[in-house]
Amino acid sequence: MVHYKMENFDDSASDILDINSELNFDCSLQTRRKKPDKIRASVQKPRVDTIGTSDEDSLNDNASVISILSETKSVIEEGGDEVDEQTQEEVFEEKLREAIDGMNQKSAQGRTSSLESVAKAFIKKCIPDFVSDRRITLSDGIERSLKKGRGSEQAAAAQLAPLLCVQLGAGDEAEEVCKLLAPVLSVVAHDTFASLQARAKCCWALGLCSFLSGGEMADIVHLMQSLETIFSGSYLKGNGTVPVVSAELASLHAAALSAWSLLLTLMAPGDVYMLMSEDNDVFAPQISQLSELLDSAHLDVRMASGETIALAYELGREHNDDFQRTTTPQLVEKLRQLATDSHKYRAKKDRKQQRSSFRDILHYIEDGNPPEIQVRFGQEILALDSWCRKKQYDAFCQVLGSGMNLHLTENDLVREIFELGERLSPPYYAANKQTKLERHLMNAAAFKARTISRNKHRDKRSAQSFL
Repeated sequence: MVHYKMENFDDSASDILDINSELNFDCSLQTRRKKPDKIRASVQKPRVDTIGTSDEDSLNDNASVISILSETKSVIEEGGDEVDEQTQEEVFEEKLREAIDGMNQKSAQGRTSSLESVAKAFIKKCIPDFVSDRRITLSDGIERSLKKGRGSEQAAAAQLAPLLCVQLGAGDEAEEVCKLLAPVLSVVAHDTFASLQARAKCCWALGLCSFLSGGEMADIVHLMQSLETIFSGSYLKGNGTVPVVSAELASLHAAALSAWSLLLTLMAPGDVYMLMSEDNDVFAPQISQLSELLDSAHLDVRMASGETIALAYELGREHNDDFQRTTTPQLVEKLRQLATDSHKYRAKKDRKQQRSSFRDILHYIEDGNPPEIQVRFGQEILALDSWCRKKQYDAFCQVLGSGMNLHLTENDLVREIFELGERLSPPYYAANKQTKLERHLMNAAAFKARTISRNKHRDKRSAQSFL
């Protein structure tokens, strides 16, 4: 009996083990099936909790993007171009305010960068009302940099000075700023311890500021005499030899001579004839002394001298045709040599520029033919039909650079100087502006005509080569 009971126990135990294994297998399957659901629940649960706990965490990114797009779309539909232009204008003025405030910082490099940024802004846009409200701050910053600054800071301040006067336009404000800055510019221009670049910039600024402010003829003559003391360093020596001048010093002499010739355009033809006549020893330099600068080893000095001589001849001949009749033959011979210069020790680019410039000067001195240059800006044309007008235009280009066309269009002072009349209204430009397709068609037609013309000449040359 005992043995029988043990056999039954073993059988029942094995049955129990089999049942438990099946149950465990079923439970494992159920656990494996339910595990992804638990994981998904655990992933979703924190999201539900965060939405309910915090306002910042409950932001819906999709909703915010959609709202921004809808707002942008509504702005565009309601005139987005105007809003965009207004926004750009506000950003531009804000950056300009920051640059103006930066002119008073302690760092010299920071002040220089601020001066350069303000100058670039004045070149880029014509904003007389904005500048008028801040003219005292700007003029004080320029004056402080000229007095206490060194090197590049003085050069940047000198570059900004005439731009400030041009922005203020025709009026008493510009004259006040010019008269305030002129003495400081003159001090730096004659300071032998200042950098040559800063002195050259000051000469340009001094000439243009004095040109804009006008003044008494005695003051102009006095300023011209002081400028002559600078560029007289390029005169021939007492033994007739050409002085050895560095490139930077030659740039200073050229800038002083260019400022001197710009002030010469303010004088009446009768005054120029009297002051530069051969019998007058009071006013210098004479034509013979200016012609000495034609022997300089530097192109900018030679070209500045040639243009000054042409300008003096134009004003003197306007009063009397016999102006400098005795010295003209010698001058013509020297001008002809420069107009046909082919010396290999000069750079090819310099030779080309020199010949082009001195051919025009030679034609005027010999035949009286003035320059004929047309500057097109927008739908307008500026004719430079005299040496006085060309000199004034070149002086403004030296300061305004790439913004010259903009100021010719919008700046009342510049338009008054070049006798362009009132500004044209914007609808005029919109009505006369060519479309992109029209410009493309015109360029294509011009290219086709140019190609046909060139092919004809090329065929002739090729036929001759085979013969």
